[in-house]
Amino acid sequence: MHLLINALAASAGGGLTYVRNVAPQLAARDGLQTSILLRPALRRELGDYRNVTYIEREPPGGAGRRFWYEQSMLPGLIRRIGADVLLSAGNFALRRSPVPQILLSGNSLYTSGDFLRDLGERRDYMLWLDTKIKGVFARRSVGWADVTVAPSASFADQLKRWARGHVISIHHGFDRGAFFSENIPLDAAIAAKLGPSDGALRLLLVSHYNYYRNFETLLRALPLLQPLPGGRKAKVVFTCTLRTEDNPGSFHAENAAALLEQLGIAADVVQLGAVPYRQLHHVYAACDLYVTPAYTETFAHHVVEAMASGLPVIAADIPIHREICGEAAMYFPRFSPEVLAAAVAEIAASPERMRKMSSQGKQEALRFSWAQHVEQIVALAHAIRKQGAKQGDSPFLASKSPAG
Repeated sequence: MHLLINALAASAGGGLTYVRNVAPQLAARDGLQTSILLRPALRRELGDYRNVTYIEREPPGGAGRRFWYEQSMLPGLIRRIGADVLLSAGNFALRRSPVPQILLSGNSLYTSGDFLRDLGERRDYMLWLDTKIKGVFARRSVGWADVTVAPSASFADQLKRWARGHVISIHHGFDRGAFFSENIPLDAAIAAKLGPSDGALRLLLVSHYNYYRNFETLLRALPLLQPLPGGRKAKVVFTCTLRTEDNPGSFHAENAAALLEQLGIAADVVQLGAVPYRQLHHVYAACDLYVTPAYTETFAHHVVEAMASGLPVIAADIPIHREICGEAAMYFPRFSPEVLAAAVAEIAASPERMRKMSSQGKQEALRFSWAQHVEQIVALAHAIRKQGAKQGDSPFLASKSPAG
């Protein structure tokens, strides 16, 4: 079978993590040829693997122009390379695919009422409109694809309520061996920002700046923690800077940056900037707790990384966090800095509680495997190829609704 992955939308965050991890797993499967359509910048992030071919294209700037570029270019490419199945990895499907198509849907912003309310409160009306327009095509894409795959059961349930089409869930994975394999010390500039251990309780959040990770709730919790029992200070560590121009996407970081001065916490917030993926495990190891106030997610790779690294997790109480963390995390109402601060103080006061949460988290992280994810994706691709893309020919397609 020849599988074509359209990864032109992958440039940062979950899309980049996905392609980086599935490429070597796909290469290990006998009888499978994989072509990955991607940007030249992403190609430089990936290794060379047998049975994996990279097709480099630089699409026009902007999601709308890229969408139309893909719609016009992909059918011809599929025919030229003889692909049997298309896997669209960027939330938008090919409307009239000449071969059976799997859509990977991994953007919960289109389905999140919290996100749209947040944009309204921030008066970011351009991004609100952009999200609504993209949401129209994301919703239609679920109907255009033969089957849509969500990275978690929680997000699959959202998609089923939101869009027509057949939706299943296949968990994303985690490759412990690859994640912890880099022995090179942390980059000197990043290590200098992190500084030596000074006895402070370090609370980590791994993310570029965006609205939905809800940085502001964590920042508002920080002054409520000073000092912790025993006089210990708390510090927050970000793998980004609170500067709009230093982050991908259309998120304005100025208000979050202003909070540092308004709350008097600038000295207690460490802004590392972007950390190379292969060095992230050093940052997890240098911190004490992982905190994620995100009000919407689809899988939350960073939470799995934190658990695998042995960090106790304090997470916003949303279905996806409970699905991924189970009993290994402590949960708080997603917009409550007061309850978040109380949770941090409670855990920090109990070394035994921290050890127990660390052990539970490591066990939970073992549930996720990129090899298992790819095995299920390939099995699905074989099934829809065998049955054909005709509606009703496959048990996977039986509930697919017609879409415009």
